[in-house]
Amino acid sequence: MESDADDLFHLHNDPEVMRYLNGGRPTPREEIAERTLPALIGGGFYTALDKRQAGRFLGWFHLRPAEGGTDEEPELGYRLHQAAWGRGYATEGSRALIAKAFGELGARRVSARTMTVNLGSRRVMEKSGLRFARTFPLDSLAHVEGWEQGGVEYELLRPEWQAARDAGHSG
Repeated sequence: MESDADDLFHLHNDPEVMRYLNGGRPTPREEIAERTLPALIGGGFYTALDKRQAGRFLGWFHLRPAEGGTDEEPELGYRLHQAAWGRGYATEGSRALIAKAFGELGARRVSARTMTVNLGSRRVMEKSGLRFARTFPLDSLAHVEGWEQGGVEYELLRPEWQAARDAGHSG
């Protein structure tokens, strides 16, 4: 557990990783150990490990109901170390969790959210098969650069996922 807390501490204290989440502010170790780690262990979170490099910790993904949401509409999320950016890990992990949501968990809709200015995360959502759904205000992130442009939500509905899956199996 101590090594898990260390991994999360390093991830959650990289200013670039946290740029669009809290403006790059440091996260105290106590918060990682007492709140973040137990929340991740509590369910809906998946550790991303690089099997080619002796299981090196890359970050995490989540697939769980959004706050106030239902199991039928899980929200996808991810947080990866900079060394994992641009290497396909976020897209691969997202696609796997989308398939799990529709194929195993009976979801009717999967969504993901980020800041409008977070172009890297938006590209991952698009490559994963999600489509732009809406924008929304981000007043709670007024301390984060780009907050005034709001946030974006992407989504994929079960019929769209099924049609894409069926098209991939024909021929």
